[in-house]
Amino acid sequence: MRHNASKTLALLAAMLLPLAASAHTGADAGMHHGFATGFLHPLTGADHLAAMVAVGLWSALAARRAWPDLLWAPLAFAGMLIVGALMGLAGVQLPAVEPMIAASLLVLGLLVATRIRLPAAVAAAVVGVFAIFHGLAHGHELAGEQGAALTLAGMVGATVLLHLAGIALGWTLRHANAWLPRVAGAAVVALGATLLSQALV
Repeated sequence: MRHNASKTLALLAAMLLPLAASAHTGADAGMHHGFATGFLHPLTGADHLAAMVAVGLWSALAARRAWPDLLWAPLAFAGMLIVGALMGLAGVQLPAVEPMIAASLLVLGLLVATRIRLPAAVAAAVVGVFAIFHGLAHGHELAGEQGAALTLAGMVGATVLLHLAGIALGWTLRHANAWLPRVAGAAVVALGATLLSQALV
């Protein structure tokens, strides 16, 4: 079990760190929008991928019981991601979108590493605020594009799957060596710090 957890964690870190430079670099520019494009976008942007996996990972690591503790934060993130995306599509502007996305990784990484348990409403509020900025970034990218609704549907579908992947990984790590969740959290923190330094330059 511990060997498998270590391999899974190493694979996750290998997936996240090389993608840092590709986060929100306009990789979708010129592409046809639709469900498949939306589904792939969170999988190819390190900031969104890491945040969504980290939400599920933290939920599993900090849960007192499987139901409903596992679902509060993931459902809040997915729901507020949609709200943020709709705001972006409507042209709503908020300051410091990219720094807030990077900050979300710092906070989520610390939550994973420390396995802090928060009341359900507080956990939902924390991830929900950050999800608005992730959704807003998506909405701004899609504003004025045909097929935006399908693209958004694809993003939400990928978000749910990434949450489930994080939950599965977190459930595996619950009884592993204590340093494994800390390494996972530290990797997310490192990614967030890298993206934050890029956003502030």
